[in-house]
Amino acid sequence: MKKDAGRILTDLRVKTGKSMTEVAKDLNISLSAMSYYESGKRTPRDNLKSVMANYYGVSVQDIFYA
Repeated sequence: MKKDAGRILTDLRVKTGKSMTEVAKDLNISLSAMSYYESGKRTPRDNLKSVMANYYGVSVQDIFYA
């Protein structure tokens, strides 16, 4: 079954043991933006997709095109 990117982002964050606040700070984005991405209400721009993938050590495809 296909997972949505928001769920994948949440799962990756939980696996790292970090809070949403910590990840938002590390990625230099607002907490509200991070919340929108994890809830699936918004999709990050392409450059941020790459940053997120690198942060979690996975490919952009693993998160956004799974």
